[in-house]
Amino acid sequence: MARNIEIKAYIESVDALVPKAAAIADQGPIDIIQDDTFFRCDSGRLKLRAFSPEEGELIFYRRADQQGPKESFYLRSPTSAPEALRESLSLAYGQAGRVQKHRTLFLAGRTRIHLDKVEGLGDFLELEVVLEEGEPAEKGVREAHELMAKLGVEPSQLIEDAYVDLLSGGRKLP
Repeated sequence: MARNIEIKAYIESVDALVPKAAAIADQGPIDIIQDDTFFRCDSGRLKLRAFSPEEGELIFYRRADQQGPKESFYLRSPTSAPEALRESLSLAYGQAGRVQKHRTLFLAGRTRIHLDKVEGLGDFLELEVVLEEGEPAEKGVREAHELMAKLGVEPSQLIEDAYVDLLSGGRKLP
């Protein structure tokens, strides 16, 4: 399975962070509309991400719910029929929640910088430092901290929960 180091932070405004992200990015901005449906899954998280009626991906991932940089293991499977897959998985496993967002993506080296406007929650930053096979997680953690500093994101802004948990009334934002 692929691995990355992730952070998620609550931010005041995506628009205010776009110039900082653009200044350190190699590529972007890329605007993406995402409709994520989460399904019950005891061994991690399972979500169907629909980009359009003809394009999506099923994503299984496992990570700790903790603040700060954390290692995530994931597997992505593309689909050309996200609506039919959503219906099948809903019948088989039941839905655990749904998250709709507008993502502005920047790429800085091997790191994906996500500036998310999440419906019903607000604005967030996610960093995903993609790790190579066998690479120590500590290298990615260092890189995530460096990027947080360049973007002006403080440790007090970090959150541990997934968007779906925040929407379902789990923990509160900083």
